[in-house]
Amino acid sequence: MKEILQYLFNHHTLSKSEAKAIMIEIAQNKFNTMEVTAFISVFLMRNITLKELEGFREALLLMALPVNLAFDDTMDITGTGGDGKETINISTLASFVVAGAGQKITKHGNYGVSTTTGSSNVLEELGYEFKNNSERLNEDLEKANICFLHAPYFHPALQSVGSLRKSLGLRTFFNLLGPLVNPCKPKFSMIGVYNMEIARVYQYLLQKDDQDFILIHGLDGYDEISLTHDSKIITKNIEEIYSTEDLGFDSITAESIKAGKTTQESAKIFLDILEGNGSEEQNSVVLANASVALYHTYKFGSYNDCLLMAQESLESGKALKSLELLLE
Repeated sequence: MKEILQYLFNHHTLSKSEAKAIMIEIAQNKFNTMEVTAFISVFLMRNITLKELEGFREALLLMALPVNLAFDDTMDITGTGGDGKETINISTLASFVVAGAGQKITKHGNYGVSTTTGSSNVLEELGYEFKNNSERLNEDLEKANICFLHAPYFHPALQSVGSLRKSLGLRTFFNLLGPLVNPCKPKFSMIGVYNMEIARVYQYLLQKDDQDFILIHGLDGYDEISLTHDSKIITKNIEEIYSTEDLGFDSITAESIKAGKTTQESAKIFLDILEGNGSEEQNSVVLANASVALYHTYKFGSYNDCLLMAQESLESGKALKSLELLLE
């Protein structure tokens, strides 16, 4: 590792094969904590390159626990995290709304590292038991229209650096890898990114895949549609900026979509929203993300059709039912 670090400190970058090999060795615990910390720190001082991201991603997918699902048209709604905004769990809430509307969701998530409460924290607080058994994940997908994959259960490298990432409490390149290494390899992915440089790297990488993707960036720094400002949406075919009005909503304040200060508070907000007790602003931001996700599967009609479907899923209790079935 000493030679690798010296090479990187001299402003060089890794090739795809070098990045892949190093990630495999990290997963195999071949380096001590200080060495891995130093390695991660390199990428806190500069952006990751496309080749480095490709190599790290290939390594994680190569080592991932395989998942065999009976459905081939699933979707993941996720984000890089690390935007520092401390919002409610928008992508996870949108996932349940989309599941309630009829689209099967294979949600890949983790504990919060650079944020107080990640999707794994909330679902665990609500009583969900993490699973890595394909049969049980299929059962969840069949009955609830959604299954949840706690990332460390499927990726040995994430297990080996989990405590280190938590102690650092900073956004690292592992934030960027999470949305790219869902072992289900869903057909559709909606990924929120915290800046446009990273969006470009993702765009180049995902253009090579067969899956359809949507990249979302809130122009005021959110890794999701926040309705606090305009949003950039990038797909294989389009790249557009949408105002809150374009999406059918009024603008909201950042304070109105803040998460709780503890996991317990965030879980309560999460449940309140699905139970129909969310504020207008909370509901709006969840529905905006869910509607865009539904629309970009190209299966449910116009955007307005998808917005109506999302509203019906939330207001009728279908989204809540998906959660209840998942927790059974």
